[in-house]
Amino acid sequence: MKKSTFFKDFKEFITKGNIIDMAVGVVIGGSFGKIVTGLVENIINPFVGMFMKTGDLASWKTVMTEAVLDEAGNVVTPEVAFMWGAWIQTIIDFIITAFCIFVVLRVIMKLKNKLDAKKLAEAEAKAAEEKAKADAELEAVKARQTQLEESTLNQEKLLGEIKDILSKK
Repeated sequence: MKKSTFFKDFKEFITKGNIIDMAVGVVIGGSFGKIVTGLVENIINPFVGMFMKTGDLASWKTVMTEAVLDEAGNVVTPEVAFMWGAWIQTIIDFIITAFCIFVVLRVIMKLKNKLDAKKLAEAEAKAAEEKAKADAELEAVKARQTQLEESTLNQEKLLGEIKDILSKK
């Protein structure tokens, strides 16, 4: 039994079709995530910010400890705050992404179900056709069997008649 090497196993793993498909999905998913984040940060966030004092959803926060500045205005100790707006922005990102994935998967599943139903219908039609062909062949065999039985009976009858004729002579 041959020992497999680490790199050979890795090569087999990485070249499998589903691994490549997964890698493509990750790249597309990452790009899609950037699109959704851009939508939330650049469109939704400013729109919601029009109705807030801060002017921006991402800047909505609760400060627990103010920042400490020196005389020159440099931050000595940064502020400590709950970043509610950024958190809500992340939730909006998630909801939009989940909704889009749901819609795409729903379309894919409907198409897959239609394709499966079509394949099933084709398989059932083929099975029905094969059954009809098998039934026809069975009927042909039965007809031939009946014909052979009748022929055998006729031959026995003829042989009996020949025997009778020969015995009278």
